[in-house]
Amino acid sequence: MRFLHDLPAHDLTYNDVFMVPSKSSVSSRFDVDLRTPDRIGTNVPIVVANMTAIAGRRMAETVARRGGLVVLPQDIPLDIIRMVVEHVKTRHPIFETPITLAPEDTVGEALSLIHKRSHGAVIVVDTDNRPVGVFTEFDAVGFDRFTQLKNVMNLDMVCFTDSMPVADIHDKLIDQRLSFAPVVDKNGILVGAITRKGSLRSTIYVPAVNSTGQFLTSVAVGINADPAKRAKALMDLGVDVLVIDTAHGHQDRMLRSIEAVRAVAPAVTIVAGNVVTREGTRDLINAGADIVKVGVGPGAMCTTRMMTGVGRPQFSAVLESAEMARSMGKHVWADGGVRFPRDVALAVAAGAANVMFGSWLAGTYESAADTLRDTEGRLYKESFGMASNRAVKNRTRAESAIERAKKELFEEGISTSRMYLDPVRPGVEDIIDQIVAGLRSACTYAGASSIEEFHERAVVGVQSAAGYDEGLPLGTSW
Repeated sequence: MRFLHDLPAHDLTYNDVFMVPSKSSVSSRFDVDLRTPDRIGTNVPIVVANMTAIAGRRMAETVARRGGLVVLPQDIPLDIIRMVVEHVKTRHPIFETPITLAPEDTVGEALSLIHKRSHGAVIVVDTDNRPVGVFTEFDAVGFDRFTQLKNVMNLDMVCFTDSMPVADIHDKLIDQRLSFAPVVDKNGILVGAITRKGSLRSTIYVPAVNSTGQFLTSVAVGINADPAKRAKALMDLGVDVLVIDTAHGHQDRMLRSIEAVRAVAPAVTIVAGNVVTREGTRDLINAGADIVKVGVGPGAMCTTRMMTGVGRPQFSAVLESAEMARSMGKHVWADGGVRFPRDVALAVAAGAANVMFGSWLAGTYESAADTLRDTEGRLYKESFGMASNRAVKNRTRAESAIERAKKELFEEGISTSRMYLDPVRPGVEDIIDQIVAGLRSACTYAGASSIEEFHERAVVGVQSAAGYDEGLPLGTSW
């Protein structure tokens, strides 16, 4: 990346910069290869942050199917991690995991589960796991919540076999004016579900898988207690990427933690952070990190900068840290501060191999929080920062009352925030489509056919606040 003008003396946020087009021979956005240069196996530069209200098994499965990675939080007990990892690694690379219920289950049970996934349907199965009907919210109209599904489900369903090409499934869904259908094997046993959009996405995205063909998994490790013991246990569960995570990554305890984890897991990819300087990046890499996580205070749920005055504008932090990592043959992830697809493109232009997302994905069907309704009937989920009072309470529940009370006094995050589901983009895949479309187009404007070329060819300028406002679209006339 190069600057259009001289680099200013002050640090820059994503809002402070813009990219100018360059001569390009890339004729289509689909000619752009978004495989990440950090070689972890992601095929789009999307990593979901280890936030309790966001990162769970539904999110992990869905994002991996579209080429990204989800980092599960460090506070989750090992037995739960085992269940989640096993679940994710046994999911189908194309067909989605449906919500299933028995014919004797009720409308109320179906309605309480239907928003766990974006398909908007429940597949009713018999005792042999064969589909016998499909239920949607429309089927509940005129019936009370205690009505059994066998009395309201749609029996006139269409099933596809798992041997049918995805392109053919897409065409048949269109021909029959269907948005959703079960997928079965040759014996009629349920394999998964597919939607019209899902079938289309399967022709565009390449799943993020490990060497054995299973979805990639990642779990965060804290620097307190015994990080090496935790890391060894996670490795035994088959976790592919370890993320050693703390708000202040440039400290002795972090360096010791990286060294300890590297000693018990010499071959695993280690991501560590967070830092915002060349020195911090260098020290974490020298301690054994393969990838450095960059960002202090840019998150939507983070109050660190307002509480402490500590942090750094994210574009400059990523740019400087990426330069240092590149000189050492390593990579960085940009963690936080992205609000629009343009921010993602600028983070990658600055040198990030992957970009982390948190609150942006909180208001989706797949986030870990429960789906709630407000007084106007709008769907929302509650999100919170991982340094908030709420998160601290969850993290320290095994400690004594006095120790918990002490730690709860010091919070650097928002405890409760309503994240409304966007009716236009209610699922995480909808947001991934938006991000990837913007990034692919940015690459074509730069004349880059890969992320590595984008790093090299992007030309960035500095703008005023008025310059940023000029680019904001208007939904109504002015």
